[in-house]
Amino acid sequence: MSEKIIEAKHITKYFHDPLTIQVLKDIDFSINKGEFISVIGKSGCGKSTLLYILSTMDTDYEGELFIDNVSMKHKQEAELAKIRNEKIGFVFQFHYLLNEFSVLKNVMLPGLKLGKLTAQEIEHQAYEKLKILGVQSEALKKPNQLSGGQKQRVAIARALINNPIIIMGDEPTGNLDKKNSEVVFSIFKELAEVYNQSLLIVTHDNEFAARTHRIIEMEDGKII
Repeated sequence: MSEKIIEAKHITKYFHDPLTIQVLKDIDFSINKGEFISVIGKSGCGKSTLLYILSTMDTDYEGELFIDNVSMKHKQEAELAKIRNEKIGFVFQFHYLLNEFSVLKNVMLPGLKLGKLTAQEIEHQAYEKLKILGVQSEALKKPNQLSGGQKQRVAIARALINNPIIIMGDEPTGNLDKKNSEVVFSIFKELAEVYNQSLLIVTHDNEFAARTHRIIEMEDGKII
């Protein structure tokens, strides 16, 4: 029996500005533990909107979202923020690392915010994540001293710091050359297959998508 991490039930979304437009139509699917899933489709098909809803950043939709078998309906923003920090790791096209902090501190930040472990324990975990990603030797540098590919690896380490049940990525290789895209793909594959990490990655890169465990293709707000 595979363990469901996220389940979307009949999710429908409208934008009301200035006209009412339906952007998502009756989205139904689930993600199991250890699955590496990509979401593809033309620009404007609703991929990013879906990701915002699944990550609880957008709560204005019809239907129901379950994360770790708990419904996200009627939860307050503070509760959702805690769920996001604890259960979801984010990797974006731009790494959003803070240059005033070391690489190590950047990775530690979500852990410090969650506050479940001591700073010392979080630091230890941050080193471990950097080690998995092969950038532990850069730990004391500032992000602006790293290459684009290294920055993205640090961003993945940061996404992993709270041991989330899922990593969500919005075009995480969109800003990288072929070689670094390949590195990031290999890291994601290893996270899924060795560490049983679930991943949901929105991508324009069909080669990347073709090698994930499952592809969700979207068109006009629907899964096709």
